[in-house]
Amino acid sequence: MRFEFAMPSSLHKSGVLGMNKRNIDYIGRYNPRKFYKRVDDKLTTKQLAIANDIAVPALIGVVREQHEIEEIPAMVEGESGFVIKPSKGSGGKGILVITKVEGDRYFKPNGQEVTHSEIYRHVSNILSGLFSLGGAPDVGIVEGLIQFDPVFDGYSYEGVPDIRLIVYKGFPVMGMLRLSTAASDGKANLHQGAVGVGVDIGTGKGLHAVQFDTPVDLHPDTNKKLTDIQVPQWDFLLNTASKAYEMCEMGYLGTDMVLDKVKGPLLLELNARPGLAIQIANGRGILPYLNHVDSLGNHNMTVSKRVEYAKKHFSHNAES
Repeated sequence: MRFEFAMPSSLHKSGVLGMNKRNIDYIGRYNPRKFYKRVDDKLTTKQLAIANDIAVPALIGVVREQHEIEEIPAMVEGESGFVIKPSKGSGGKGILVITKVEGDRYFKPNGQEVTHSEIYRHVSNILSGLFSLGGAPDVGIVEGLIQFDPVFDGYSYEGVPDIRLIVYKGFPVMGMLRLSTAASDGKANLHQGAVGVGVDIGTGKGLHAVQFDTPVDLHPDTNKKLTDIQVPQWDFLLNTASKAYEMCEMGYLGTDMVLDKVKGPLLLELNARPGLAIQIANGRGILPYLNHVDSLGNHNMTVSKRVEYAKKHFSHNAES
């Protein structure tokens, strides 16, 4: 299915969820404002996940004040790489990835060296709120570098692929793999040029792929056929996403996870306002799945039962 240049009526018939309806009927109705900090503040999300036995990337340190920036070299001593990110950032902004450390020298995925003064300036900008929602003062998080699973070799360019799942009332209803490209500067953010690959909820198999909202068949940098991908540990990822619903109490939620070759699946962050491009990557609208969940009414399904139900009814081969 192609959505470009389609009339609103045909989009509605295709079950495509638009931004206004998403904001009013799902985010506004099912995501209580009082719980937003649980997803908008990455440090809070990490602490909640740890308390709920959900694995996350290692926390190396937190920088809360300007003078603490000087402590970063000591924090990362002995690390092969690290990531610095704003706790309240959004859209992949403000994330600095260092994949190689040589003494007191740091290098980005593309081999470019990052000087101490550049790190100082970057973290200073984080603290000042340059990357945070609403420009509020922020804190810098220093995390361990993720060693991505070799199953994704050739599917991502100079960056770690992540798995986005939309969870509605605890049911994983739609999935997408986000793959970094040269255009996205090694970040798995669709707005910056990453590739989105729709993933079948039932099987974890690739379905369709898009870049800049345009269908593609091959990765633009590696020429790897994108729909050949099969996400490993799929059931574990679905269960983690479903479990995040109880953890943050958000009814309409985006969960972003990664696969570390040593530590396995890790929860990267949560999103109270997940984007709508996942529908283009899947070649179909999400509304029928949301309506299906609503039709279930009150239920007492456990996490594992919800995942089992989703795999049966929200797979592309399902007759839901």
